[in-house]
Amino acid sequence: MKKAVSKSAVIAIGNTIVVLICCIFLTIGVWKVLSNQAFDFNLKQTMSGQPHEDIVVVGIDTESIKSVGPYPWDRKVYAELVERLEKAGAKVIGFDVEFYTESNNPESDKRFAEALSKYKNIVLPSHADVESDFDRTMKLKEGEWITARKVEQPIPLFSQYANKAHINAVFDKGVIRTNWLQINTPEGVFPSMGLAMAQLAGVDVSKYLNAPSLQNRPKSEMYIKWDVNELDFETIPVSRVLSGTIPQDTFKDRLVLIGYTAPGSDEGSTPVEEHMHLVYAHANILNQILKQQWIQPANGAVTVALAALMILLYGFLTWRLKPITAVVVIFVVSILLIIGQYMTFAYSDFYIDTIGAVVSGLISYLANIAMKTYFETKQKNYITKQFGRYISPDLVKEIAKSDSEIQLGGISKELTIMFLDVRGFTPLSEKLKPEEVVDFLNMMFNLITERALENHGTIDKFIGDAAMILYNAPLDVPHHPYYAVKTAYEIQKGMEKIRAEVLEKYGVTISVGIGINTGDVVVGNIGSYLRVDYTAIGDNVNTAARIESNTSPNQILVSESTYELTKSYFEYQFAGEKLMKGKSMPLKLYEVIQWKIAPSEEKEAHQVS
Repeated sequence: MKKAVSKSAVIAIGNTIVVLICCIFLTIGVWKVLSNQAFDFNLKQTMSGQPHEDIVVVGIDTESIKSVGPYPWDRKVYAELVERLEKAGAKVIGFDVEFYTESNNPESDKRFAEALSKYKNIVLPSHADVESDFDRTMKLKEGEWITARKVEQPIPLFSQYANKAHINAVFDKGVIRTNWLQINTPEGVFPSMGLAMAQLAGVDVSKYLNAPSLQNRPKSEMYIKWDVNELDFETIPVSRVLSGTIPQDTFKDRLVLIGYTAPGSDEGSTPVEEHMHLVYAHANILNQILKQQWIQPANGAVTVALAALMILLYGFLTWRLKPITAVVVIFVVSILLIIGQYMTFAYSDFYIDTIGAVVSGLISYLANIAMKTYFETKQKNYITKQFGRYISPDLVKEIAKSDSEIQLGGISKELTIMFLDVRGFTPLSEKLKPEEVVDFLNMMFNLITERALENHGTIDKFIGDAAMILYNAPLDVPHHPYYAVKTAYEIQKGMEKIRAEVLEKYGVTISVGIGINTGDVVVGNIGSYLRVDYTAIGDNVNTAARIESNTSPNQILVSESTYELTKSYFEYQFAGEKLMKGKSMPLKLYEVIQWKIAPSEEKEAHQVS
């Protein structure tokens, strides 16, 4: 009992340490990169590619630069652009173009200001000066505003007529995943471009303004629902608007974003496109608000709880299932967890970070498989140590007689090889006290060893709870196939009493499977000069081992060669043919049913007749 408690304590302590380590890793964001990649994958795979029909982008593209002239343009161009769009019935016009300084042509500035003064639906951008490159390093309590030290706005000539908005991008490891809907500045609260345009269009934005703060995020920060790529938005070059070649109803009652679309200008990295012109980032945010979409991540406590569950589940599966089965089941569970998370996001925009849970579970599996291997190895070593106490007296005598050092090498010789495997010891050992385990091993091993040595066998080795016994080596043994089968038969008979006692006392079934083969092998001292084993090697040894692996509990199977040499002495039953590994033809197997007669008795019977 002490051993079982000790083992349970080690498992409990080990898994507690795993839970603590994984919780620390989750808290400090060790798996953040993987989680971000999973989140980005979700976004990309769930994109509809269908922008809201009210959004249109007017692009400052290569075609327009060639037509209008080198950039920057004279501001009378923007004045004309505004007037054409307003005349076409645009509901809101948002500029993703900065006007922070006066131009070299005051008359053109005045011309643009006059155009702005005529309308109340135009948004010009500003840029808030927050801590440089906000990358989750700012110490900010959840629910607090992002507060700017100052804000860079359009020149007063323009700002007095236009609606204000900020165009700050939020970078998370270089990728834009979220947006600050509002930033608090010394000049007041500035909405983002998308929010400002939606408000001017009369869209109900209370869902966004009153939404609860994301965990560990500033007030009014939201995940961007990247739903549309650049090419999916309807984009019209500035030059075509100015030339009047666009149908009049193209812009009627629509929200127009004006920004750079020429290659290499005003780009940023997003989860869905590595180089996206940022005017389309504003378009995606506006699209999200118009469609009333909101990505709600699961609370951090849910993530931690899920990780703890996976740690316990994977640990449990590791101990309860066979290694290969456990690997398969854990793999399937991990895949199902990831698929379930994806389906939840796809149909409800609710995001659960399962990467941390899966990785934590895999850490649990590795830790538990290490503990399991340790205990199994410890148990195997214990059994091997017990078996190792026994060695063939004949082999000891031969070594003792030699005056010279043991030489490496072997000879080819016909041997009968027996492989024996004790089954059911592991569940039994977990129910026994240490002294009871020793008593049981002594009783069982004494039976095996006494029967083997009584029948002229040499115990080659014990491998955990398995044994390899040789007949006809190192000394010649007449009728060695008979003695091998006789040993197996006597062991199975002796096991009947042991098996009944164990079953009655502990409720565990103990059985032995035995396989026997006769054939030529190489036998001798094999190893190095530092460690020598007297053993046999060759195909017939492997065949004997594979025969044993095909036995049922309490069954003795022999090969055809052993059967032919012993069929006069034992009653057999044909057990069928088995295709063994490394063999091109099936191997005939025979099951030992009953002992009939010894070789000496057979000889005497022939003489009498």
